[in-house]
Amino acid sequence: QVQLVESGGGSVQPGGSLRLSCVASGIDISDYFMRWYRQTPGKERELVASIDSKFNLIYVDSVKGRFTIARDNGKKTVYLQMNRLKPEDTAVYYCNAINFATFWGQGTQVTVSS
Repeated sequence: QVQLVESGGGSVQPGGSLRLSCVASGIDISDYFMRWYRQTPGKERELVASIDSKFNLIYVDSVKGRFTIARDNGKKTVYLQMNRLKPEDTAVYYCNAINFATFWGQGTQVTVSS
């Protein structure tokens, strides 16, 4: 059974930092594109960052220079380091693994508020 388990969410003031982690079980993530998405109520899920098996990176424009995605295949873990957080970064953040199949985590809430 494949599981992706996110952690690291929480509440932070604007300008603060959080690091999200996503630990996979049941798959070898080295074969997968690993992505972070986010979603707010009433809106579609948005791709935030992606890292492929060759460590090529993609970021949505709104987080470039503030967020960093990284992967540790040996630990089956993907990270999202989020710095200089803004209120508009508030969302549920989801981990995604995609290859021939796609898997999702349950999500972790990030709230940026003063």
